[in-house]
Amino acid sequence: MYDVIIIGAGPAGLTSALYLLRANKKILVLEAKSYGGQILNAHKVENYPAIMSISGYDFATNLYNQVKNLGCEIKYETVINIKEDKTVVTKENEYHSSAIIIATGAASRKLNIENEDKFIGKGLSYCATCDGNFYQNKIVAVNGGGSTALEDALYLAGIASKVYLIHRRDEFRGEVKYLEALKKLDNVEFVLNSSIISLTGKEHLEKITVKDNLENIREIIVDGLFVAIGQTPNNEIFKNVVDLDDKGYIIANNDVYTKTPNIYVAGDARVKDLRQLTTAVSDGSIAATEAIKEIKK
Repeated sequence: MYDVIIIGAGPAGLTSALYLLRANKKILVLEAKSYGGQILNAHKVENYPAIMSISGYDFATNLYNQVKNLGCEIKYETVINIKEDKTVVTKENEYHSSAIIIATGAASRKLNIENEDKFIGKGLSYCATCDGNFYQNKIVAVNGGGSTALEDALYLAGIASKVYLIHRRDEFRGEVKYLEALKKLDNVEFVLNSSIISLTGKEHLEKITVKDNLENIREIIVDGLFVAIGQTPNNEIFKNVVDLDDKGYIIANNDVYTKTPNIYVAGDARVKDLRQLTTAVSDGSIAATEAIKEIKK
């Protein structure tokens, strides 16, 4: 029997663990793959307060070691269900607790083309606000057609010398105000009715190849590519104890409360406007603090 079970060992989950361990609670962290979450893929983190620059791997490893030094119990098992009595079911075991924090995050949708994984953190990013500052006065491309892609292109246009906005259709589904703002910028070029078919470079991304609807091929020299085609949460297994929005994110009240008492959500798995490292650790600390209050009651 645990005081709290945390599902997910990314920044939100491990921050929850840190707060709970410092409150002398008996906890278990369950993780399907490896600690760190998406931040592991960040070549550098330079927008976290008080840290000038750190690799995503080092940040995640430091946080992992911090909770392990406090005696955190982490098991690498895939969660398949949460019962209403706060029993967490994995493929191997069942665990019981007084409270649960869901911190499973969300995975960025990929292009699913050759060399994509090779260039992650080496010219390929899924987060413009995380990595855009590394491309001062350089040439970048954004792939996507929703509001996130348009916002990313606007953000990068103020940093990079040139921004290519690549979209597979001739119309954008994002907010019109962003599109109109982009049309007024001299350093933004629209590449419409086109899909990225290959990525090329030696150690770092150097070139992207796109194909339009007429089968015409175009090569574009870039220093960086930002993929903004959405994220995919993995919350369907929890729908008996939480409410999900139409995109699969967990609906939370007061930031971290789900519809089921003593089940909380933290990080990218929940409905929120900003998914960043800072907001993930914020959620983690709030969820842990609220769980401690409820356990005391």
